[in-house]
Amino acid sequence: MNDAIRRTGVLRRTLAALLDLLLPHPCAGCAGPSGPLCGGCLAVLERRPHRCAPRPGCPPVWAAGPYAGHHRRVLLAYKEGGADALATPLGARLAAAHTASGLAAPDTLLIPVPGRGPPHDPRAPVTRLTLTCLAGAGGADAGRMVPLLRYRGRPRRQAGLGRAERLANRVGAFVADRPEASGTALGGAAVVVDDVLTTGATVAEATRALRVRGIRVTGAIVLAERLPGRAPGGAEGGTRRFYEPT
Repeated sequence: MNDAIRRTGVLRRTLAALLDLLLPHPCAGCAGPSGPLCGGCLAVLERRPHRCAPRPGCPPVWAAGPYAGHHRRVLLAYKEGGADALATPLGARLAAAHTASGLAAPDTLLIPVPGRGPPHDPRAPVTRLTLTCLAGAGGADAGRMVPLLRYRGRPRRQAGLGRAERLANRVGAFVADRPEASGTALGGAAVVVDDVLTTGATVAEATRALRVRGIRVTGAIVLAERLPGRAPGGAEGGTRRFYEPT
C-alpha cells in the first residue's frame, strides 16, 4: 500500500468519525433519537447467555440471546445497515457469552468466522465483534484473537437458503492457516466466534477446518441462536418476552 492510498484511508476514517459525532443517529432497536442504541433497548439485550441446542459437528455453543425481536434488529443494523458503532454494545453481549462458556482464559484462542471480503480483513463484522468481546471479557486474561480461517473460494451467502442448502453450502468452505505461520501456540483451547447460529453449518465447517490443522476446538460463541418453531419478527417489550424465529 503506497503513502497516498494510506493517507486517503486515514482521511476517510477521520471524516466518518466526525460525521458520527455531528449527525444524530436513531436507535437501532426502536428508531428513537438516542442512537446508536438507547438505554431501554440495551436493557432488553442484556439477558442471561444460554447454551445452544446441539448441532451436528459443532462443539458446545453459547449464545448471548435469541435471533428475534430487538436482538435480530440490532444485529441486522450492524451487519447490513453499516451501524459500526454497534460493535461496542454487541461485543459486550458476546463477552457475556464468552464468560458464561467457562472458556475465557489467557491461553484461549478466539477464532472469528471470516467475512466475505479479503482474507483476514480486520474490518470484517465478526472480527470486530471478537476484538470488542475480548475487551469486555477482560482483555488478555480472556484470551486472544487469531484470525486463522479464510474462505477456500468465493463465499456464497447463507441468507435465503434452506437447511439442506445451508449445510451443503458450507462443506469444505473454509481453510485454516497453519498456526505456526502466525506464531500461534496450540496449548490452549480454541473458540469459534460467529454472529448467528442457525443450522450450525458454519460453526461445524469452521471447527472441521481448524481440527484439520491440529487445533483443539472446545467451544463456540455467538450473539444469537435461531430456533425453529416461532416467527422471527416477534416484539420484545418491557416484560422481556422473547420470540425465536424459524
